[in-house]
Amino acid sequence: MTLQRHNPAELSPPTGFSHAVTASGTRLVFLAGQTALDTEGRVVGATLPEQFETALTNLLAALAAAGGTPHDLARVTVYATDVADYRAHTGELGRLWRRLAGRDYPAMAVVGVVRLWDEECLVEIDGIAVLP
Repeated sequence: MTLQRHNPAELSPPTGFSHAVTASGTRLVFLAGQTALDTEGRVVGATLPEQFETALTNLLAALAAAGGTPHDLARVTVYATDVADYRAHTGELGRLWRRLAGRDYPAMAVVGVVRLWDEECLVEIDGIAVLP
């Protein structure tokens, strides 16, 4: 399996994502949206960075259960209830991403939403991974 990241010079420099990712492999893993739920189904964390860390940890746990690693992520979508708050915390969120998932960034998008399934959730993350 290989993932190749493409960041053409004619586009703005990517920070914390890749503009395009080509994937070749034998198995796709579709990762359901993960929020800041603990093992009891309770929302943990009051701030967006706290919830982002838990949601990303949950996403990576689901990926690991399917036999994948963060390097296998080809596409991630982040749903945020407050995009301005997300932008205000991008430095901290980037540090959390690098600590948990490394520096091989997938193609990513951040989408503003009115609310998530659990009303107290501030962020949800889903993704697609390609495994060998």
